[in-house]
Amino acid sequence: MAASASETNTQQPALNKRHLLFVAAGALVVVLIAGATVYYFTTRNIVYIDQAQITAPLISLAPTVSGRLQALYVQVGDTVPAYTPVAQVGNEIIETKVAGMIVSVVNTIGATMPAGQAVVTMVDPTTLRVVGKIDENKGLSSIVVGDPVTFTVDAFGSKQYTGVVDEVSPTAVSTGIVFNISSQRPTQQFDIHARFDINAYPELRNGMSARMWVHTP
Repeated sequence: MAASASETNTQQPALNKRHLLFVAAGALVVVLIAGATVYYFTTRNIVYIDQAQITAPLISLAPTVSGRLQALYVQVGDTVPAYTPVAQVGNEIIETKVAGMIVSVVNTIGATMPAGQAVVTMVDPTTLRVVGKIDENKGLSSIVVGDPVTFTVDAFGSKQYTGVVDEVSPTAVSTGIVFNISSQRPTQQFDIHARFDINAYPELRNGMSARMWVHTP
């Protein structure tokens, strides 16, 4: 028996709804595949390093002979040029050799300072680097000097900074436990150093925590 006009009209919206659902599902699958493809091709040459820090070698300013700390001419946070007097121990005036920022001082006037013990510690901002620690099996072999780097600093949220790898060096740190079974040897860590434009990023300070993304060939 042929379907009545009312039955046909009732079935038509249901068919249209199912058709739209199939179309939407198909479109979603296409979008997901496209997104996965883009993600793969944009991240396959990126090595992520979670443990990183803005750092520079510390410069210790110390007396050559022991004596009492007579005067202190700087405080933490001061930016000083080269050949600036920073302290007096006995009759010796201690000066900076390079320009930099003061990061620590011994602020105990009258204390006896042994020869070679730092009275003032500073960093040279031109030596600041973002340094990341990476396990040897987490992409180390693909990183070379000259690779571009993107990094963020915890203190500034998601703001992105850029730099260039200028050193790949071994560290003395081992992760894990030393096993007697050869297949369970400890994983060695290496330091990845990247320089950046300190004039473009004056807000970056020694000791800040960071994350790095190294863009490999």
